Amino acid sequence: ACLRAHPRVKKLFSPGLEDHPGHAVASRQMRRFGGMVSFEHEGDVQVANRFAASTRLFTCAESLGGVESLLDHPASMTHAVVPREDRLKSGFRDGLLRLSVGIEDEADLLQDLAQALEKAFA
Repeated sequence: ACLRAHPRVKKLFSPGLEDHPGHAVASRQMRRFGGMVSFEHEGDVQVANRFAASTRLFTCAESLGGVESLLDHPASMTHAVVPREDRLKSGFRDGLLRLSVGIEDEADLLQDLAQALEKAFA
C-alpha cells in the first residue's frame, strides 16, 4: 500500500496484486505470494541511486533471496552492461527497483521505503 499509494510510483509489480498479469497462476500455485516486489518510479537513474542510498534496512545486492531485505536497481546493477535501448525494450526502465523483503518488522520496512522515496525526490 505504501508504494502503490505514493504519487511518484508509476507501477507496482507483484503476483499478489489482483491486477498483476500472473495473479491467477500465482493464486493456484502459491498459498502466499512471497516477498519479491518490483516498482517503477517516475525518476531517472540518479533518483534510483538516491533511493538506494537512502534506505536503512534494505541492502543493495544482486542476489535477491536471503532473510534480510535486499534491493536491486537493474539499470545500475544486474543489467548495467546491457545497452539502455535494449534494457528499455525488455522493460527494464531506469526507475525500476526490485525488492526482496526479508524478516524485518513490516512497519519498519514500510517506513524505510517511504522515507527513502521522499529523500530520492527531494
